[in-house]
Parts: sequence; structure tokens; C-alpha cells
Amino acid sequence: MSRSNSALLLQQARRAAGLTQAELASRLGTTQPAIARLESSHANPRIDTLARALRACGRELTLGARPDKSSIDETLVAAQLRIPPGQRLLGFDRAYGEARQLARAGRSARHELG
Repeated sequence: MSRSNSALLLQQARRAAGLTQAELASRLGTTQPAIARLESSHANPRIDTLARALRACGRELTLGARPDKSSIDETLVAAQLRIPPGQRLLGFDRAYGEARQLARAGRSARHELG
């Protein structure tokens, strides 16, 4: 199982700072096993806990948001919705007819090769 992003982030920051788990624990006023849990694959710390641990390693946690590359292109949806329903249906019908032609051509080509 892969490690969580927060666990890997903390471990990399700790190592870059040249700290052992025990040294980081001492800076945070906690125990080495608590740091080991934060660095485990099942870690799911609160953001403030992660930020505090990273600060103890000389790092700052920054959060941001970016568009999901796998999401739907809202501009294409909006453009389709501006087309009257009847015209959209005609477009779908044309696309379906073209897909059927491609399928027939594929079957024919497989038949000729087989």
C-alpha cells in the first residue's frame, strides 16, 4: 500500500532538516511513536497538526486549489446548451449514423482480414 501524501511530505521534510523522529518529537513536545504514526501509510492528520510538524522542520505548509484535469469542460456544456434541443438531437442522430458506418467498416475490414 502506498504512503499517504501527508506522511511522505512530513518524512521528507524531517529528513531534509536532518532530524530523527525522536528529535522532531522533542521539538513538538510529543513522543517518537506519535511521529512514527504521522509518518505511517495510514496517517490522516489534521491540517494544523501537519502544519505544526512541518514548521518544526523549518517548512511551511501551503494549500491551494487547481482545476481538476479530469473534470468536465463547462464551456463545452454551455455551448451545447445554447443549441436548440431539436438541433442537438439532429446532431446526435448524425453522430450515431457516423458511428454505425465506422462500426460496419470495422466489421468489413476484420472479415476481409480473417
